[in-house]
Amino acid sequence: MSPLAWICVTSLGGGVLSLICAAIVSFTARDTWVPMLVSYAVGALLGAVFLEILPHAIELADNPRQIAMTILLGILLFFVLEKLVLWRHCHTEHCEAHDAHPPGKAGHDHGRTGMMIMVGDTIHNLVDGVIIAAAFLADIQLGLVTAVAIIAHEIPQEVGDFLILRHSGYSKTQAFTFNLVSTLATLVGGIVAYYSLSSVQHWIPSLLGIAAASMLYVAVADLIPGLHKRPELKATFQQVLLITLGVASIYVTHVLIGHE
Repeated sequence: MSPLAWICVTSLGGGVLSLICAAIVSFTARDTWVPMLVSYAVGALLGAVFLEILPHAIELADNPRQIAMTILLGILLFFVLEKLVLWRHCHTEHCEAHDAHPPGKAGHDHGRTGMMIMVGDTIHNLVDGVIIAAAFLADIQLGLVTAVAIIAHEIPQEVGDFLILRHSGYSKTQAFTFNLVSTLATLVGGIVAYYSLSSVQHWIPSLLGIAAASMLYVAVADLIPGLHKRPELKATFQQVLLITLGVASIYVTHVLIGHE
């Protein structure tokens, strides 16, 4: 097959495979499990940011300060974006948009956390497509190894993203559909990079920085505060255990597969 064919097959096939794995885990989980499994999502997000995205972005950047500035601006951007979403629904603190709603039951803030994570995941998938294309253009074998590595790293992250969408009020079908659309960004990134790699490569560190900012914002600003609503010792132990498991799942796939 030609490099373009390999890029299309691995970008689309890998994304769908990781999404199916995430859907199997998420579809078999009961609604009452979602708040607990959000702890795993927090760990998967933090692991993806600090073990994968940031090291890769810093390695590619000419100046590490550029990545730090991108993340800072990204966090501020997502803060303003979330404020605009809230303002669209109400202009006071006493409205449903500021109140928590049960998992699976959408309030007026339906998907504001889910929207943040989908923006970050879409950008991340776009960059993955660029990376896969660059590897295949260099060498077919290198492209295959790179694609397998990216797919392996995407599976635990997709599980986390799926759970976050469920926690934000999306149904299982909606969560699957939105994740499927986001997965197509890998294919788009691969095709765009194939035809214009020289003009796209210098954007990769900044795109990775924005993706990291969105994931950090969702984990720290939206998800972790919700975990504090259950301060009892048993719940805290479960949360710490699942956060650790989420980080470990990213770390293990990194060790087993690696980027090289």
